[in-house]
Amino acid sequence: MATLDLRNTVKAYINTADIRLLKMIKALAESYQSDDQETLTLSEEQYQIMDKRRESHLKGESKSFTWEQVKQNARNAAE
Repeated sequence: MATLDLRNTVKAYINTADIRLLKMIKALAESYQSDDQETLTLSEEQYQIMDKRRESHLKGESKSFTWEQVKQNARNAAE
């Protein structure tokens, strides 16, 4: 669905909505707006941990998987 079509559909819902739906839409919009304004950052300690893990990985000291292995493990877990 194109953006314009989606916008028009949402407007149609809003134009005929009861108070319950309007409150839900308002809460959703406010949540979306506050999430958009929050920027998630890592602490210095978290960066250090990531650097250590990366170094360990590059040295071959940590276990890693190919993409195919990851997909197979996910399939096996779902069964």
